[in-house]
Amino acid sequence: MSSEEFDHLPSFAFGDSPELADSLLELVLNGTKTATCGDLHSYEKDGEPLPQPGDQYVILDGKGQAACVIEMVTVDVRQFNEIDEVWAVLEGEGDLSLEYWQEGHREFFERNGVYAPDMKLVCEYFQLVKIFKRDHAKPKPN
Repeated sequence: MSSEEFDHLPSFAFGDSPELADSLLELVLNGTKTATCGDLHSYEKDGEPLPQPGDQYVILDGKGQAACVIEMVTVDVRQFNEIDEVWAVLEGEGDLSLEYWQEGHREFFERNGVYAPDMKLVCEYFQLVKIFKRDHAKPKPN
C-alpha cells in the first residue's frame, strides 16, 4: 500500500517547525506518542470541526512527506491546567513527566500567542494504523 490511497484524508505535521515535526513523528512511529492536543480557540477561529473518534489523518514529516496514518480513538476538551501525569505520558515527549509536558506546551502555545493556564485544549488519543515507506531525500510534491 502506498500513500496515494490515503490522499483523500486530511494531513498535518505535529509541532510548529520541521525539526519538531520530525521529532514528534518519530515518537509516533516508535509507539511512544499516542496522544496530542491543540488549542480549541484555533479550531473555532478557523471554523474547523473538531476531530471525532474514527477520523483518520495522514501525518507529515518535517519535509511535508506522508509518513503514517493515525486514527482518533477518543477526543475531549480539557483546560491546560487540568492535564494530568497520565496525559503527559500518552503524549510521549521528553522525560514523560507532567512538568516537562507543561513547560514544553506552555512554550509552544506562547510562541503561537494563545497560552493561558485555563485555555481549552482539544485532547486527542489516537492509534497508528499505517506507516508509509518514505524517501528521506525528496519532499512530497504538491
